[in-house]
Amino acid sequence: MSTPVRPKKVAFLTAGGLAPCLSSAVGGLTERYTELAPDIELIAYRSGYKGLLLGDSYKIGPAERAAAAILHRHGGSPIGNSRVKLTNVKDCMKRGLVKEGQDPQKVAADQLVRDRVDILHTIGGDDTNTAAAELAAFLAKNGYGLTVIGLPKTIDNDVYPIRQSLGAWTAAEQGARYFRNVVAEHRANPRMLIIHEVMGRNCGWLTAATARDYRQLLDREEFVPGLGLGRANLEVHAVFVPEMAIDLAREAARLKAVMDRLDNVNLFISEGAGVAAIVAELQAKGQEVPRDAFGHVKLDAINPGKWFGDQFAKMLGAEKVLVQKSGYFARAAAANPDDLRLIKSCTDLAVECALRRESGVIGHDEDQGGVLRAIEFSRIKGGKPFDVGTPWFGALLRAIGQSA
Repeated sequence: MSTPVRPKKVAFLTAGGLAPCLSSAVGGLTERYTELAPDIELIAYRSGYKGLLLGDSYKIGPAERAAAAILHRHGGSPIGNSRVKLTNVKDCMKRGLVKEGQDPQKVAADQLVRDRVDILHTIGGDDTNTAAAELAAFLAKNGYGLTVIGLPKTIDNDVYPIRQSLGAWTAAEQGARYFRNVVAEHRANPRMLIIHEVMGRNCGWLTAATARDYRQLLDREEFVPGLGLGRANLEVHAVFVPEMAIDLAREAARLKAVMDRLDNVNLFISEGAGVAAIVAELQAKGQEVPRDAFGHVKLDAINPGKWFGDQFAKMLGAEKVLVQKSGYFARAAAANPDDLRLIKSCTDLAVECALRRESGVIGHDEDQGGVLRAIEFSRIKGGKPFDVGTPWFGALLRAIGQSA
């Protein structure tokens, strides 16, 4: 077997929405290359695929390498993100990233060739990583060997066949912290309905995990029920995720009894829950459903939390509805200790794979016994549903009195 050609230049990019792993992943990759191969040149494309198309990059020099550990303490992405789909020519032209008649995929490929990049590390969700795989295949057809190694970033934790995506644990923990303050609003008004809308377009894992982590915070609290500060008022009273059918009438009857008894109700709702019903309602009215460059419904525009608030407010007799969204607070946090350990193991393996020129997405492969490996791009797919039959979720629903 021939020895793989040692890479001379490596590029990083982060893309899609933020997650509490991007800064740490850039730091981890930088540290590991500095440890194992300090002679390899490192660059990072500014704002993901946008920077690649425009040839806009940072040079990761000695000062940046020496300071790489600092990145583990920060959220966001130091090199910037964007939502650019290379196969959406019309959108790329509209944004001024390519000229008329140009193929964005070829523009990106030509830029990688000009920059003499041997290894491309993509830190993003399934869209980001499959786009990179398509780019590598395009270059291979033209005789240019590019190794692409992805890291799975998504707070939804919904990538097949990866057991745990980077940043999801932290996002759940931060969402729980966010609601711990918001829930105090239950005494701001009589018959208060508080809706905590959590990110998760197709997958309810983050909503469920946030509710679990929040209830664990309550487990460590003390209360004064005689003065109206009882745990029951601060509890999660219902959790709605896309994977569960929602019987609004039945849930409303149960929750009205909670409202009558406690004078407040707290709901945890995935932003993807009820979207089909909302879209159908808009289309029935002849209204256009706004979508992004990837064809996804723009959830901020259709506002699922408000829709649920409108539905339940009447049925519960709520005097005031408060809808709060923890997504931007949670997704921009710095990684917690659990995620830092996961990121470290993934970035270390990513660099080892790069040195032996092995492409794939780094993660614990659920189809191969959970082993950490470079998973083939052809097997990477988004939209993995949350298993509502998982024991800890069943225990959560039973504890709050909700039927599965």
